[in-house]
Amino acid sequence: MNNNPGKEVRWLRLSVLVNILLCLVVLFLVFILTRNQRFEEIDVERINIVEKDGSTRMVISNKERSPGPIQRGQPFGYPGGTRAGMIFYNDEGTENGGLIFSGEKRNGKVTAVGSLTFDQYEKDQTIALQYVDDSGKRRTGLTITDYPTTMSGMEIDEKRKALEEMPDGPEKTKAQDEIRQYSPKFRMYIGRGRNGSSLLELADAKGKSRLRLVVDMSGAARIEFLDENGQVTFSLPDSAKEN
Repeated sequence: MNNNPGKEVRWLRLSVLVNILLCLVVLFLVFILTRNQRFEEIDVERINIVEKDGSTRMVISNKERSPGPIQRGQPFGYPGGTRAGMIFYNDEGTENGGLIFSGEKRNGKVTAVGSLTFDQYEKDQTIALQYVDDSGKRRTGLTITDYPTTMSGMEIDEKRKALEEMPDGPEKTKAQDEIRQYSPKFRMYIGRGRNGSSLLELADAKGKSRLRLVVDMSGAARIEFLDENGQVTFSLPDSAKEN
């Protein structure tokens, strides 16, 4: 029988403290040894690159685990699971572009995409280096696009969803006209056109094409000047003189 219960309690406390310290030392050593590991090969479905505060800066994932659009940490628009690749995020947790890719042949028809994009602030892609193949209609090039700065992508998405719930009529028509002003404005394209020609196309601030430099599939080159309705007003070589 123990005649000194106080001493037994003190030893018990000391034993518990020693065990806790040993566990902390082991965890610390595990952390030190594993924080800079080197792997020859790793299989993973998704990797989140984060800052020290936990905010996401980049996601690398397969198609199924890919995120949908995010603005300031809040999902909106279409759901995730649609795009394999890398998605970038700015300092505020808003999607800022990405590198995505896909490709398959079904029933003899090819559908393929390779896309590196950078987004305008709180909007969609303003710079896009892309390859697109839609059943043989191929386009490969660099596109520059402008967006109005008065409304974010999330706000536009909310307005479009509200528009879908409105009944047909004058109010819906008016709302449709208002939301069109927030549509992207094409500014420049350089690359391969869908018809196989080499193409440089420049547009005005309204997104209307005003100048084209073309080398077609036969090797013939021309320069075209267009009006605001997309009609060629002058070309070189001058087609009028050729006729």
